[in-house]
Amino acid sequence: MMKLPVLGSLLILVLLISGLSCSQPDFYDTQGKGYRYADFSGKWLVINYWATWCAPCITEIPELIALNAKHDALLVLGVNYDQPDAEGMARDLARLNISFPVYAEDPHQRLGIDRPAVLPTTFIFDPDGNLHRTLVGPQTEASLLDAMGMSPSATPSATSSATPSATP
Repeated sequence: MMKLPVLGSLLILVLLISGLSCSQPDFYDTQGKGYRYADFSGKWLVINYWATWCAPCITEIPELIALNAKHDALLVLGVNYDQPDAEGMARDLARLNISFPVYAEDPHQRLGIDRPAVLPTTFIFDPDGNLHRTLVGPQTEASLLDAMGMSPSATPSATSSATPSATP
């Protein structure tokens, strides 16, 4: 008679373990790290489309790096418009010193946005995952904070590297 409770406990344990393994990433960055949009809940998500042949994009990259490094209330994600192979992507990221995550694949369909026709283009999603603004042209750290209704002094400085926490 003791076998039934033990079997029931084992079944529950198996179901719990299998449920945990179903937490597949929604997307991967160019380093192979997986992300789930649910883990971004409560933060702004700044998604920037750039290309190495786009001079305004190259000018804007340091602003995005600074924004991502200094502000815990948001996460910057990049999209290389040209989607080169892994070797080309690694070369592009190194050349531009990009330290924020860059999507391994273009996310426009998954996010329900149009692929930009003009670069640079930045999509800003609010902490609830709604598209808040679409900005075309080069941005600065200050202009991006302003688009989110933040001032540079209103966002805490990061004490460690920014971690994903916004939801599209």
